[in-house]
Amino acid sequence: MTTAFRAHGHGHIDRATTLSFVFDGTAYTGHPGDTLASALLANGVHHVADSITYGRPRGVLAAGAEEPNALVQIEAPFPEPMLTATTVELYDGLVARGLSGRGRLGGTPDLARYDTLHAHCDVLVVGAGPAGLTATLTAARSGARVILVDELPRPGGSLLGTRELLDGGAATEWVSEVVTELGACADVQLLPRTTAFGHYDDGLVLALEKRTDHLGAAAPAHVSRQRIWRIRARQVVYATGAYERPVAFDDNDRPGIMLAGAARTCLNRFGVLPGSRAVVFTTNDSAYPAALELAAAGVRIAAVADAREDVPTHWRAACDERGIALRAGHVVTGTSGITRISRAHLAPFGQGRPGRRQGVACDLLLVSGGWNPAVSLFSQAGGALRHDAGTGAFVPARALDTVRTAGSAAGTATLAGCLADGTEAARQALAALGRTGRTVALPSTGPLPEGAPGRVLWRVPSPRDGRDGSHQFVDLQRDALVSDVLRAVGAGLRSMEHVKRYTTIGTAHDQGRTSGVMASGIVAEALGVDIADLGTTRPRPPAVPVAFAALAGRNRGELFDPVRVTALHPWHVEHGARFENVGQWKRPWYYPLADETMEDAVLRECRAARTGVAMMDGSTLGKIDVQGPDAGILLDRLYTNMMSTLKVGRVRYGVMCGVDGMVLDDGTVLRAAEQEFLLTTTTGNAAKVLEWMEEWLQTEWPELRVHLTSVTEHWVTIPLVGPRSRDILALVAPGLDTGKDAFPFMSWRDTAVAGVPARVCRISFSGELAYEINVPAWYGITVWQALYEAGAPYGITPYGTEAMHVLRAEKGYPVIGQDIDGTVTPQDLGMSWAVSKKKPDFIGKRSFSRAENRRGDRKQLVGLLPADERVLLPEGAQIIATSGIPEPPVPMLGHVTSSYRSDALRRTFALALVRAGTERIGQTLYVPLDGRTVPVTVTDPVLFDKEGTRRDG
Repeated sequence: MTTAFRAHGHGHIDRATTLSFVFDGTAYTGHPGDTLASALLANGVHHVADSITYGRPRGVLAAGAEEPNALVQIEAPFPEPMLTATTVELYDGLVARGLSGRGRLGGTPDLARYDTLHAHCDVLVVGAGPAGLTATLTAARSGARVILVDELPRPGGSLLGTRELLDGGAATEWVSEVVTELGACADVQLLPRTTAFGHYDDGLVLALEKRTDHLGAAAPAHVSRQRIWRIRARQVVYATGAYERPVAFDDNDRPGIMLAGAARTCLNRFGVLPGSRAVVFTTNDSAYPAALELAAAGVRIAAVADAREDVPTHWRAACDERGIALRAGHVVTGTSGITRISRAHLAPFGQGRPGRRQGVACDLLLVSGGWNPAVSLFSQAGGALRHDAGTGAFVPARALDTVRTAGSAAGTATLAGCLADGTEAARQALAALGRTGRTVALPSTGPLPEGAPGRVLWRVPSPRDGRDGSHQFVDLQRDALVSDVLRAVGAGLRSMEHVKRYTTIGTAHDQGRTSGVMASGIVAEALGVDIADLGTTRPRPPAVPVAFAALAGRNRGELFDPVRVTALHPWHVEHGARFENVGQWKRPWYYPLADETMEDAVLRECRAARTGVAMMDGSTLGKIDVQGPDAGILLDRLYTNMMSTLKVGRVRYGVMCGVDGMVLDDGTVLRAAEQEFLLTTTTGNAAKVLEWMEEWLQTEWPELRVHLTSVTEHWVTIPLVGPRSRDILALVAPGLDTGKDAFPFMSWRDTAVAGVPARVCRISFSGELAYEINVPAWYGITVWQALYEAGAPYGITPYGTEAMHVLRAEKGYPVIGQDIDGTVTPQDLGMSWAVSKKKPDFIGKRSFSRAENRRGDRKQLVGLLPADERVLLPEGAQIIATSGIPEPPVPMLGHVTSSYRSDALRRTFALALVRAGTERIGQTLYVPLDGRTVPVTVTDPVLFDKEGTRRDG
């Protein structure tokens, strides 16, 4: 079946090798060098997908990354969605299906490798067409370091899709000669199958190289599938070519409607005849070579409708010679067909609506409304564009200091002009580098035929009365119609950026390559303004879709988000701990015995901490060493309370706020020496707090003499908790006086624990008598094991994070990220005592006086006791004032932040943020739960040992 649609003597495919593939469940064959799109067309498959909104059949419109219709999902050998069939190289065993604008992620992990490479060069050339090749050759002959990237498998660019002649021979022969010379240059790197997709500051260009995609299942396992190139270039030349522009007319989306240049590429690059009987609709000269070459290959050209009246004589003569009916001053007003075009409707066209229509039978309609330079990367670099009234395109206004365009990307229309343009762009780039470009002899293209200006035509008015634009598609991928554009204008939108967002035109994978400028032209006409003043939308990186896997490279799994474990982790594993993820850390969650449930284990661990002795791994607490003569000044500015007055040997609880006065983090501050402090932060905020401190130190207070160092992983921290903790510590630290008066609460001592140098702090996050033992990480297991063995006669129990939360919640200690969500101040938490009234200023102080922060009905932290002591309130549950649930909108008073079952209280309890919470203590409120309401009593947040006698021992 493939042979019937192949043009023998055409194309750069390997006809000696046959590849098998499956599309939409049907098996087909193709050849190396095909894309999936060309192979489908060679097999007579034109209906590739359906449109995203209206479900209309769609086929191949273009030949490259500008393709808006032919979206496919690769199913095998590796699943990947949202690819354009025109950019998928065919390989043996490919399995794919058409997509209606939406894909799905693979259900199995992608086992392919991806990587990143950094490169530096003097000149980066993007595009290996005629302009890019002469630019690279000129730069290479000067001795400059040059990188040439091109998205196609082989150099040549547009020359691969034409039958252009140079000096009496095929243009592709000249390409081979140039590539051979470049390959022999040590300082030239050629990167085929590589697409530049982003231009960033300081000459950084990102490019995606598809290294093994074209090999399918035969790809070597040791070679990365795709690679991101991070190229730093002193000068960049964009020779990215141009995209053909369609014209909007009724039903311009049927399969079989193609851009004229794409059909020419199908013939000359792939040896594919995209149809047997064609109509050509053009506004310029470029469609004629396509029509004549297809006619010479056996396609019957039924008619050429040229919107211009003054068609050049040589084109008229060529059409006469081929027996092609030329309809000057005619346009296509619409089409007929179901799954493929069957008829094009032609009509004469002056300045108003088209005249009487005539239907012409065809299975292929070629359209050319002009060409738009591919300037997205140039625009990303900050390049300005100007509108060329003659071509209707936006072209580069001027070169930048380090970035310039060449060839079609600069608006040059002829092959001779592109060849010369590339050389000149390279010479300018070299001059900016202080180099002199050698003269490059350019091949002759022969005399140019007489040309005529193109006609700028955005759309053909619809012959349907009262339905103007309702069947004319502007953005085929988004199913956006001319009527959508006119509706946006009618709604008062005047900016193309606003119209883009209103209509979604240009927001799909093709980034408006075929629709963006056309949309601008239609809006300009509707508003009666000059398109040059209206402008077009600004492209943003990535210029083409890039897989997240490629962007991640090797930063996946633990390399992307490392699993962090403490030095005590092996002991926890050995003793059956269940773990939870706290940020990147694996923390022991609870330690079940035999057939214990989680609830049973947590209650047992809490009971041990309250009645005997327990210990936990607290090593994940953030620890920041602060040193310098101005350390105290810095901490006074960062914390709400005073830290500079802290004495050596003492510890103080501190709260940090953001500039908005909301609590950012909390922890302890230990003064180790006159000019040295050690801060602890919450586990999840360790990096955030360090970054916060560095930002203020470096950008606002650079005069302060302070150094900050993260020491989180340098220390193992072991909280030893419970009424018998003093006894256990005395056994393993005989040199330490653990007496209540000798070692008071919120103080620290350096001593030896189990023979290891240690720093012991009298700190409690449980409300019990407790010590935090800090030792160098490499001695962690030694000390932990010594404590465990010493406490064995006392029934020492390891406890996890869940028991820790229960213990702290019973004492009303809030947790950042759970009870504190970025909307509460220290005052809301009942921590006014932690806000200094002596300090002149600190971060967040001024915000405390804002009217919003002084409102009496702010949410405040309180405790909740369900009337039914067995009911465990779900965290996040809303709180209302009435026993019945009122009609929406329901006024919410607050929400549950923490909820647990307590062994010490012999019941369930919760913490909550409630409006005017402290004024509601003693009141009954209600929590909607499973279609009913649960009455709860509002209490003080401290529900256990409010006086703190147990903590003080």
